[in-house]
Amino acid sequence: MVEKILAGDDRAISLFYRRYRKKLLVFIERKVRQGPAEEITQDVFVSALESLPVYKGKSSLYSWLLGIARHEIADFYRKKKIKEIVFSRLPFLEKLVSKALSPEIAYEEKELKEKIKRSFVGVSEGYRQILRLKYCEGYSVADLAKKLGVTYKSAESKLFRARLAFQQEFEHQGKNGYQAGDFNSSS
Repeated sequence: MVEKILAGDDRAISLFYRRYRKKLLVFIERKVRQGPAEEITQDVFVSALESLPVYKGKSSLYSWLLGIARHEIADFYRKKKIKEIVFSRLPFLEKLVSKALSPEIAYEEKELKEKIKRSFVGVSEGYRQILRLKYCEGYSVADLAKKLGVTYKSAESKLFRARLAFQQEFEHQGKNGYQAGDFNSSS
């Protein structure tokens, strides 16, 4: 299966996802509440696909995925803790930080936003719709399924593929070295 995934076989990627998603989700839900568990599960698969070329096969694929899941869970809690501490104890800090952004950081932030816009435009309309509903409008996977008229598993799979397509487009944008303004940002 690993060789097929590395060769870009979409069916192998889909099988990989279907085979391990539920077991990973159950593992992650034991560590975090349900909403973030879905996101973390998706992050595990994205990280796994990125890291698959270095998978040596010394442990089972599932054990390897559990290791990635543990890191993603730790990252989730680390980010959550930092946000809670900083912004709950020092709420004025968020405004202060945004005002203190140097021109270089502001430029980098603008460039990143442009790259995200270009990447978003670079994926299919179907993927754009799913990503927009999930990340702009805050739909849960269950809500996505209802909106799209598909099963929960189908919506979850579509979201996974949309995220993967966006990630690939984002990486492609970086390799091409596009500059801000190369595309119409009103898209």
